[in-house]
Amino acid sequence: MDNKTQYRSPLSARYASKEMKYIFSEQKKFTTWHELWIALAKAERELGLDITQEQIDELTAAKHIVDYDVAEAQEKKVRHDVMSHVYAYGKRCPKAEPIIHLGATSCYVGDNTDVIIMRDALRLLLDKAVQVVLNPSRFALRYKDLPCLGYTHLQPAQLTTVGKRATLWMYDLALDIIELERRIDDLRLLGSKGTTGTQASFMELFDGDEAKVRRLDELIAEEFGFAGCVPVSGQTYTRKVDYNILSTLSGIAQSASKFSNDLRILQSFGEMEEPFEKSQIGSSAMPYKRNPMRSERITSLARYVMIDSLNPAITAATQWFERTLDDSANKRISVPEAFLAVDGILDLYINISEDMVVYPKVIYARVMEKLPFIATENIMMEAVKRGGNRQEIHERIRVHSHAATLQVKQEGLPNDLVDRIAGDPSFNLTREEILATMDPTLYTGRSASQVIDFLQDTIGPIARRHPNVKIKSEINI
Repeated sequence: MDNKTQYRSPLSARYASKEMKYIFSEQKKFTTWHELWIALAKAERELGLDITQEQIDELTAAKHIVDYDVAEAQEKKVRHDVMSHVYAYGKRCPKAEPIIHLGATSCYVGDNTDVIIMRDALRLLLDKAVQVVLNPSRFALRYKDLPCLGYTHLQPAQLTTVGKRATLWMYDLALDIIELERRIDDLRLLGSKGTTGTQASFMELFDGDEAKVRRLDELIAEEFGFAGCVPVSGQTYTRKVDYNILSTLSGIAQSASKFSNDLRILQSFGEMEEPFEKSQIGSSAMPYKRNPMRSERITSLARYVMIDSLNPAITAATQWFERTLDDSANKRISVPEAFLAVDGILDLYINISEDMVVYPKVIYARVMEKLPFIATENIMMEAVKRGGNRQEIHERIRVHSHAATLQVKQEGLPNDLVDRIAGDPSFNLTREEILATMDPTLYTGRSASQVIDFLQDTIGPIARRHPNVKIKSEINI
């Protein structure tokens, strides 16, 4: 039963998935320690040390069993978590006890486990990020031709389309996917580097045979499916690795926050909405409200992740010489919490992008309200073709536009710019001729073609690299 009298991280209790929570669980951590001790023993046996197959088999049979009570009792005595688990594993495997952790320092299990866990977590995030960019693909294609107001400075600008805008959100995340793939491919284990990274203890074990010591690292990396181990290190792998990974997570948070903020604004405009559950309550005081709560949650969690990415930056900058321990407490919090937060962000993003709601009539009405202003350049060009002076026509449009704007803003009346221009003989245009320029599709440029090109050239390769991704989010509304 959960203890309701003690603090629990909301990231674990409320936002992250069970898969991500397992990756950063104690069970995953300590069983990975066991697997690393087995890999070390197997490699040392292969390279000629006096380790028996019987000892390795005993360790292997117990690799998923963690004697927490024994380890915790021992840690109270010795104040050392790794040696406490060496002790507990040894009690479970008495024949192998003499060779557990042979030649290694604590960072052999600590740092290598961290890298393995981060790789597993990155793979989970990668699958979810791919799902996010796949979800809006049909959406972008469906709405590639639907004109909507584009915005610069959050002020109405030239038209774009609803589908084209979706590609902006997708492209940000596509860049994050490339970063995730690169981070996974570039990850290297620490390997068996010893107390200050010199591998001196292993040189002693192998009687100065450098080839065997080098091979030891290779065998351990192969056991866990890595391309290799870091070429040099102090006692720990460089904390730049943590910084690089959390920077990538920060990038995902930035992309998701950009999307969620756009959607919050569009929901305020009445143009689009995030999905709304049948029994969902938008406000305790105002029953009619449909608040963009999932988008707001993305924004909130993203803010945390972006700030959290400073932690490993400062840690990496203050690792003195071969190592200091001021990374440990910070790392135990900053790295897992960043992963759990981004996991929650992507689950929300998947959920929203599965079923975004669009209101074309609202979009059309808002376009037509602003289109007379947007169409003025085309109107000016047509008037010049009919003998008008470009500079004079420009000035007349400026005067009429400002007058129409004041009428809309100060008096709350409709936009009458078309009537003003039609009544001005300088333009030599009838009202019907001016209205003919008011087709919104004339002002969206290559939006539709860009959507098609983007889906084929950018999203297509991602889909082909990850053909088995099929994730449906499960979130706490």
